[in-house]
Amino acid sequence: MRTNLSGAVAAVIVALEGIGVGALAIREIIAMIAGDTAAIDSAIALLVLTVVGAIALIAFAVAIWRGQSWGRSGGIVAQLLILAVALGAVTGAYAQVGVGIALAVPALIALVLLILAVRHAGRSRAAADGSDAAAH
Repeated sequence: MRTNLSGAVAAVIVALEGIGVGALAIREIIAMIAGDTAAIDSAIALLVLTVVGAIALIAFAVAIWRGQSWGRSGGIVAQLLILAVALGAVTGAYAQVGVGIALAVPALIALVLLILAVRHAGRSRAAADGSDAAAH
């Protein structure tokens, strides 16, 4: 079952976020090669977590595109985590408002679209259950 329009757009946004996190992993590799890391063991651990995050986002995007509920759920959690990172980016001694906004805007859009996709999936499931019940 393929998702509705809000789910499809959300899937594209989540996929782009996954690609962005993948690009961040490449940047981390370049920093390690250039010797621009304080501790190589910490850098490797961060790289592994970054790659896992990129893979998870891409998997969520594919699942959202296919209309699978676990992708929507994972996508919602990912957007909330991205919003937490965006909040951290705009606060504190080294605040980067531009980075925070660049992270928050697509995350908010994706979050709203995912919630709409969840509602649509629920209505579709209820309609299908109702028609199945009437047929029996």
